[in-house]
Amino acid sequence: MKDKERHPDHSLPSKRRRGFLPTACCLLAWLLLASLALAQRPSRPPRPHKAPSSQPLVYEVPKDQEDLSGRFTFARIRFTMPAHIAEWSLGRPLGDQGPPWSHDYPDAGRHLMKIMAELSKTEVTLDRNEVIYAFGEPGLYKYPLAYFCEVGYMTLTDEEIAGMREYCLRGGFLIVDDFRGNEQFINFRDQVKRAFPEYELKRLDLSHPIFNCFFSIKTLELRPIYGHGYVTQDVKYPEFWGLEDNTGRLMMVVDYNYDVSDFWQWSDNNTFAPIEETNEAYKFGVNYLIYALTH
Repeated sequence: MKDKERHPDHSLPSKRRRGFLPTACCLLAWLLLASLALAQRPSRPPRPHKAPSSQPLVYEVPKDQEDLSGRFTFARIRFTMPAHIAEWSLGRPLGDQGPPWSHDYPDAGRHLMKIMAELSKTEVTLDRNEVIYAFGEPGLYKYPLAYFCEVGYMTLTDEEIAGMREYCLRGGFLIVDDFRGNEQFINFRDQVKRAFPEYELKRLDLSHPIFNCFFSIKTLELRPIYGHGYVTQDVKYPEFWGLEDNTGRLMMVVDYNYDVSDFWQWSDNNTFAPIEETNEAYKFGVNYLIYALTH
C-alpha cells in the first residue's frame, strides 16, 4: 500500500540529545514537568491548514454539477441540520471549513479514487470533486455509492427520509462516517429507524464479508479517537455497524467513533497521519467500494 509519491519521506527528526542535569533535584523537577506536559499533549499534532480546492464559497453546492456517472465515483450526501449549525456554516467554504456534511471534502475522495485506480481495473473518476446531493434528488440515483458524514448533527426532513430509503432499497450503498459519542449515535439510529422501521442496525465483526472482500482486514481494534479537540480523557473506541436488507445485503456501513476519511484526506502528510494508519484506512475504503460494486 505504500506509495512514495503519496507518502514522501517526511521522517521526523531524531530526538535531540539532552544535556546532563547537574543535580538530582533538577532532574526530578524536569521529569515532573515533562510528565505533566505529556499528559496534556493532544494525540495528534495540530492540523495543517489546507486551502480550499476549487470549492464554492457558499453553503449550497452548484446547481449544474458535472455528470461523473460514466466512470465509478461516489456522491456525497448533504443533509438538513439544526438551525444553529446551519447558521454557523452559512457562507463558509466546503471541506473542513464548511458544514459538517462536507468534512474532508474534496481531498479524501480524490485520494481514495487514486488508490482504487492503482489497486484495481475499475474505471474510476480521477481528479474531480465528488458530486453532492441530498437524499431524494434524482441525480443521486446515478451513483451506486454515497459518502455520508457527521450524521450526529442531522435532522432529516420527511422527504430526505423517503429519499434515503429509496436510494438504499434500489441497491445504493452508504458509507456513514465521522461521528462519535452516545448522543450522536442515538440521533443517527433514530433517523435510520424512521427510514427503515423494519430493520435494525447491528454491530459488525471481522467475519463479515465487507472486511474480507478484497483485503483481509486483521483487526477492528483501532487506535481510539478523541472527542472535543482530542482531550485525552474523552476516549472513543471505534465500532463498525451495518444495516442489512431482507436478503442480507448491507445497505450501509457505519464507522462509529471513527473517521476513516480523515486518514484518506491527510495521507499526503505523514506527520499528521502516519503511513501505517492511512494504509489501514485505505484498506477499509477499498473494501467498502468493492463490496458496494459486487453486492
